[in-house]
Amino acid sequence: MKITIEGASEEFAREVLTLAAQQGANLTLNTVKTGWTVERAERYLRSLPTGARTFAQLVINGDGRADAKTLRTALGKLNGPTVALSRAVPRGVKAGWWPEGTPAPIEKVDDPDHPSWQKAEAYVMSRDLVPVFRTALAQLAMAKGLAQSMGISPGGFGKTSTTGRIVYPEGVTPVDLDGGSPPADDDHTPRS
Repeated sequence: MKITIEGASEEFAREVLTLAAQQGANLTLNTVKTGWTVERAERYLRSLPTGARTFAQLVINGDGRADAKTLRTALGKLNGPTVALSRAVPRGVKAGWWPEGTPAPIEKVDDPDHPSWQKAEAYVMSRDLVPVFRTALAQLAMAKGLAQSMGISPGGFGKTSTTGRIVYPEGVTPVDLDGGSPPADDDHTPRS
């Protein structure tokens, strides 16, 4: 017998295993936490195009809330960034960056005065996620500063004027400063 339960709490998993044992079933249960970690948040932010990353940063810097008017003033139309935000979580699931069932970190708050319009009043992030995403933003800024101090201009691999092999300090992951991921190979040599 194989049963897959995603997003279950450890307490629920224990109860299922106890019930299965009472019925004489040999059951293995694997639980995967669907929440946001700093590593997942950093990957999420890196995967966003610049406008969507700025959008997310405004929500994070607003302690988990940014009014739509503020976002429109900073970014213009919100269609592009909101589409990019909505596609980032499913793309991450498909890429194996986080498990299925991981909730979107930013949600829309509709204007209660115009429910038929579905025009956003604000965008929010759960208060418990704000410190996680702030740490992720700080790590991205540190990686960007490190890259720039090494003479790598923003743009990431294949878009720099640097040639030769780049040696990263231990524990530092290369970051494409325009939001992509580093190349799949382990070489991390910029392509010219």
